[in-house]
Amino acid sequence: MKMFLHAHATHPDAHMALALAAAQAEAQRASSDAITHPTLGWLYLTDHFAAQADALLADVQRRWPGVSWVGAVGVGIAANGAEYFDEPAVSLLLGDLPRDRFRVFSGVRPLGGGPAGFDAAAAQVHADPNTSELAELISELADRTSTGYLFGGLASARADATSGQGWPARCVHIADGVFEGGLSGVAFGPDVAIVSRVTQGCQPVGPVRHVTAADRNVVLALDGEPALECLLRDMNINGREPREALPRLRQTLVGLSDPQDAALARGGQFGTDTRVRHLVGLDPARHGIAIADLAPVGTQLAFCRRDTEAARRDLVRICTEIREELEPETLSLETALAMQGHGIDGATHPARRIAGAIYVSCAGRGGGHFGAPSAELAIVRQALGDVPLAGFFAAGEIARHHLYGYTGVLTVFPA
Repeated sequence: MKMFLHAHATHPDAHMALALAAAQAEAQRASSDAITHPTLGWLYLTDHFAAQADALLADVQRRWPGVSWVGAVGVGIAANGAEYFDEPAVSLLLGDLPRDRFRVFSGVRPLGGGPAGFDAAAAQVHADPNTSELAELISELADRTSTGYLFGGLASARADATSGQGWPARCVHIADGVFEGGLSGVAFGPDVAIVSRVTQGCQPVGPVRHVTAADRNVVLALDGEPALECLLRDMNINGREPREALPRLRQTLVGLSDPQDAALARGGQFGTDTRVRHLVGLDPARHGIAIADLAPVGTQLAFCRRDTEAARRDLVRICTEIREELEPETLSLETALAMQGHGIDGATHPARRIAGAIYVSCAGRGGGHFGAPSAELAIVRQALGDVPLAGFFAAGEIARHHLYGYTGVLTVFPA
C-alpha cells in the first residue's frame, strides 16, 4: 500500500479552502510512493463550514469522481502536525483501499444491508451527539462486526460564529451524504489491516474502588462505605461541608471500568478501557454521588482530574506501541520518550510503514490544553513520524464498543 494523499487549509471561503487543500493533495500524486487512484476519502470540517457541508461534499465528489467519502464536523480538526480551532478549515485524507474491502454505511444504507457476502471486521463511526440511546447504538453496531472493534467519534459544534446570533451549528456527519442524527461511517473487511490505540487524558487521584450500591446514575456505596465520604476523603477535603467543597469538586471526574478490565496501566495511569465521566452532583441525604453514566454494582471507579503531563506521556505511549507493532526492530520505548525533546523533526524518522492515520481527540484536549497551538498533533508527529493524517476534535470518542471522554483514538493503516 502506498502513502495516502493528505491536505489541509484554512480560508474564509469554504470552497477556496477546499481548493487549496485539493491542490496540495493532487501535487502529492507526482511522488512515486503516493497513491494515484483514490477510492476512499475522509473529509473533516470545522464548525464554521457546517452549514456548507452538503456543498463541500458535492465539491469533493466532483473533484474525485467515484471516491466514497466519510467524515464529520468538529469544533477543531486535525492534520499532520497541525490542528485548527476557531477558524474555518478543512482536512482531507484519500486512500486507495480495494473497493470490495470497505462499505460506507448510514441510516439510509445500514451496515449489513449492502451486497451479500461482505464481512465487516471493524468500522469507523461518526455520530451526532444529540442522538438518543447512542451508547446502545454503538454497542449494537460493534456486534455487527466480527472483531467488535469500532473507532471514531461524535461530531461537535459550537454556536455558529458566522451567524452572530448564537444559533447552534449543525453537528453533521458524512457518509456519501450529509446526515444529522444517528450514526454513519465505513466498515472494513478482514483483509484491511488497522492498528488502533486509545490514549487517556486524566490522572487518578485516589485508589480504584468498586461500586457496592447504586441507584441508576447515583453511586451510593464504594467498597461498602458511603460514596460521598469516599469522595471527600480521596480528594483530601474531609471535615468540610459538601457545599463548601463544590468549587473543587466541579473539577473532579470519575473513571469507570468494567469488573473484568484492568483499571490502571503502567505508571498508575488509567487503562485503555476506562471511561471518564463527569461528576454531576451530590446526594447528601443518601451520602451518594451522581455521575454522568450508569455504574452498576461491581463497576470499578476512581476519582480523577485532567492532567496535561499524564496526557502527554500516554499519547507518546500509544504512538510507541503502534510503531513497535509495525517496526519492532527499530524503536524502543526509551527512543520514543526521548522524542519528546525539542528539535526532533518527525520527517527524519526512518522506516515509514504507515500509509495513513486517523486521529480523533476530545474537544477538551486540543489547543491550549497541551500548552501551545497544535502541540497535541506535534507530539503525534514527533513520536509516530511524518505520516498522512486527518481527524477532528469530538464531543465524545469511540473505541471498541465504548463511548469515551477526554481521550484520543489514533488509528493507522499500515503501508
